[in-house]
Amino acid sequence: MVSLQESSTPGRVNQITRPYYTPPYSSSSSTPSRFQKHLGRSMRTVRSNFHQSEYSFVSNIDEEATPSENLTDSVIDVHLHQLATAPTNNISKSSFSTNSTEEYLGISQALSEFSACSSDISGELQRLACLPEEESSGNQTNLDQKQNQNQNQEQEQFLQRENFSTEIIESISPEDLQPMVKICVDSLSSTSVVVKRSAAGKLRLLAKNRPENRALIGESGAIPALLPLLRCADPWTQENAVTALLNLSLLDENKPLIAGAGAVKSLIYVLKTGTEVSKQNAACALLNLAMIDENKVSIGACGAIPPLVSLLINGSNRGKKDALTTLYKLCSTKTNKKRAVTAGVVKPLVELVVAAGEAGEEQGAVGMAEKALVVLCCVAGVDEGKTAIVEEGGIQALVEVIEDGASVKAKEFSVVTLLQLCEGVNGGRNRGLLVGEGVIPPLVALSQTGTARAKHKAETLLGYLREPRQEGCSSSPK
Repeated sequence: MVSLQESSTPGRVNQITRPYYTPPYSSSSSTPSRFQKHLGRSMRTVRSNFHQSEYSFVSNIDEEATPSENLTDSVIDVHLHQLATAPTNNISKSSFSTNSTEEYLGISQALSEFSACSSDISGELQRLACLPEEESSGNQTNLDQKQNQNQNQEQEQFLQRENFSTEIIESISPEDLQPMVKICVDSLSSTSVVVKRSAAGKLRLLAKNRPENRALIGESGAIPALLPLLRCADPWTQENAVTALLNLSLLDENKPLIAGAGAVKSLIYVLKTGTEVSKQNAACALLNLAMIDENKVSIGACGAIPPLVSLLINGSNRGKKDALTTLYKLCSTKTNKKRAVTAGVVKPLVELVVAAGEAGEEQGAVGMAEKALVVLCCVAGVDEGKTAIVEEGGIQALVEVIEDGASVKAKEFSVVTLLQLCEGVNGGRNRGLLVGEGVIPPLVALSQTGTARAKHKAETLLGYLREPRQEGCSSSPK
């Protein structure tokens, strides 16, 4: 029996006495000194000596049995080893009962706490006794894997929350926002398309309304992480990513970050391949980037204008408006005006003006015509644009707007465009075409009833139209 003599001071062991083990009579051939165990000797030595003796311990213990007073460290270790290595389904039947197991583990705990050995294995044996045999190896690896799985499950649960709406976004505190953004940004590089789609969708909502959120997301490294998703084959992932970039581009500080990360080419790719919503949002994102003058040329040089013209022709009303607005912004440079004409922008612009005239005072058609006239006015600033407008029947459409147009602004932009057509190399020829279309009466009326700018432009144009007649009269024979 192991006797523990504690000192009067709690928690301190004053002396530990381990008497020599006296073997049974049948093992008298072995000397007692063979089984002596000093304080400094390890459990391995004792176990070795124990197995060399002729003493054998009964393997099967009755359920009602209690630990013998003659149990030593070695005996307990042997049975704990049996407990740990026994098959799970055989423990309760042949080796130990539940009560006996708990008693032996309790004794092991007490011995470990006061043992001269520094390691405490009772907790490990208890864990091994509760696990299947195959799980006892590689336990630390399994634990790490479980922790990683739990972390991934928590992130996926956050990313897959269906009720993650704008209302929830508004209630998120700045302290909670930063770890939330980090989870989303880290998830953008996931191998799962579902996780990436959800992460981009959360960033899209986070950046929707609050400028401080846009700043935090821009600083978190989300922009370069979102760019690969613009070329994702999954259309909804692509849509979430492009919309997130659109919302981020509303903040001036993020515009250089987005352009500097190489987003322009990827946004153009979305313009060519995305869904209707993705194309619209890509056009708006390019519009925001074009607010910086140096970006206008690079956006045009990267090939943004042809897909914008395609959106103008084939898109929905919303898509057409977005395309018109972005084209207007880009066509503030001469180079992009020429690119737009080459891409065939004039024909759909003229068609929109004609359609507005046929629709009468319908608000949507009038608004679309105004935007189309603004872009026509821009491209009329280059010779290629003037030629294209005349070839596509633009003069007749513009004269009709001045005469019967429902919008004051539309009339103003029409007269400005016609004035540009009468300038330049083919100005004289175009003036004759204007007169032939009967533009003078509506111009006279506009010079009297239009806005201040419209009156001024109408009077100037009337002056141009008189010049060929005066020149013709002066050159004719008297």
